Amino acid sequence: MKQKISKTASKKPRVLISDKIDERGIDELRETCEVVVKTGLGESELVKIIAGFDAQIVRAATRVTAKVIKAGKSLKIVGRAGVGVDNIDVAAATEAGILVVNSPEGNILSAAEHTIAMMMSLARCVPQANRSMHDGKWEKSKFMGCQVGEKTLGVVGYGKIGKLVAERAVGLGMKVLVADPYTNEQAVARIGGKLVDKKELFKDSDFITFHVPKSSETFHMIGKDEFKKMKDGVRVVNCSRGGVIQEDALIEAVKSGKVAGAALDVFEKEPLEDSELRDLPNVILTPHLGASTIEAQVNVAVDVARQIRDFLQGKPVTGAVNLPPLKPEILKLHQPYFEMAEKLGRLHESLRDSSVSSIELTFEGDPAEMQTKLITNYFLLGMMKPRFSDAVNIVNVELMFSHRNVAVSVNKKNYGAPSGNIITASVKTPKSSHTASAALIGGGEMRIVSIDGLKMNLVPEGRMLLISHLDKPGMIGKVGTVLGMNNINIAGMVVGRENVRGKAIMALGIDDEASAEVIKQIRAIHGMKSVRMVSF
Repeated sequence: MKQKISKTASKKPRVLISDKIDERGIDELRETCEVVVKTGLGESELVKIIAGFDAQIVRAATRVTAKVIKAGKSLKIVGRAGVGVDNIDVAAATEAGILVVNSPEGNILSAAEHTIAMMMSLARCVPQANRSMHDGKWEKSKFMGCQVGEKTLGVVGYGKIGKLVAERAVGLGMKVLVADPYTNEQAVARIGGKLVDKKELFKDSDFITFHVPKSSETFHMIGKDEFKKMKDGVRVVNCSRGGVIQEDALIEAVKSGKVAGAALDVFEKEPLEDSELRDLPNVILTPHLGASTIEAQVNVAVDVARQIRDFLQGKPVTGAVNLPPLKPEILKLHQPYFEMAEKLGRLHESLRDSSVSSIELTFEGDPAEMQTKLITNYFLLGMMKPRFSDAVNIVNVELMFSHRNVAVSVNKKNYGAPSGNIITASVKTPKSSHTASAALIGGGEMRIVSIDGLKMNLVPEGRMLLISHLDKPGMIGKVGTVLGMNNINIAGMVVGRENVRGKAIMALGIDDEASAEVIKQIRAIHGMKSVRMVSF
């Protein structure tokens, strides 16, 4: 007699593991899920099989493309055992209502320790001396190093890894300087460091280490000009992302003696192929080993597996990197305010003159009745996105500001306020304070309606120059002349002013990027207060 199977009995959810992860991560899933391990799959192979799975775990090798997402009819969650999610089409996953999670903290200690190891090896010529000994030599006088105690370490980027490195450097007796536009003096002083701008950091640091994400803002952020500003004999460490340092410029700086040595774990193109870096005896190279510890690989595998398991059991997760699913009708109502808040954040990113101390958002009208926490996160995303690119997202942005001790507060005005549906943001830095407001008008058109008390009617689209100046005849013409001489076309213009001959602001839509030299020429015009570039 056949045993009857209850119709209410539910099958275990199926999880596809597409890249090799530590077995302890797989063990976390076996009790509650059916686990299938298939590695080395290309897009076409994934498309054929993904429909049968509820979840997928990848590392860096497998690409979860829009086609894979579309084919994943039962797919509910994709997990990356590691930090980056550049191999996952997060936008396509969000549109399909699929949650994407990662393990952002599983390997941060390993990455920080590798940075310290690289710095110490650089200071004491450890790899070179080791190679010499293996060649049967005893060249004691050849490998003269320097001590790190009482030296100055410049830390560019004060996220989780940068902070761990700074703490350990203080423990080694080093003076620590930090450059990060999204932290404040108190947060850095707490570990015994000092917050400075990059110019001061370059000038005073004996060692410089980089802990920034890969983005358009950080790509080649260190080139010939930056090396010129550094102390003679500086030593440079990069265990963050390839491309942060322009490799040709570094090679030139090492050859000239400007840079006494460099230690690199990441490269513009990986694996590193033919490169003159290999020929420089005072350059230490490792093959992207920042997270290559037993502990880190166990941590990321177990962490992401637990998140997959918890999500499939209806529990909250900690490492989500895309928008938590909202009902379509609710999402449609929120979407215009998400976009408006993000553009307001981009505006404030261009207005600020130093690190952010505090942020205050005020919601009036419809947005005051919505999920203001999510809208606030879109504002924060707008501020951070230009610099941090794929490293920041709608879920982790609040945490990134929190780690930097930036206070974020929210106010709501009564529903139906006569002023309309408005979001106002005030951002304070140690040097200044700026306030700007955005509104939806008419049929839902977005406008920037005021900047620092000056009323405007600005459509936030494309590239713009924001120019604060004294209101007097000829100012617009002089700016136009500078742009014309530099072959930059003006696409549109909006002006606002306090009163006749008082404070004024012009917003010029331009078709081409204004270089630092062009901005310098505009600033030189008598009566100019500030010139800033913003890209909406």
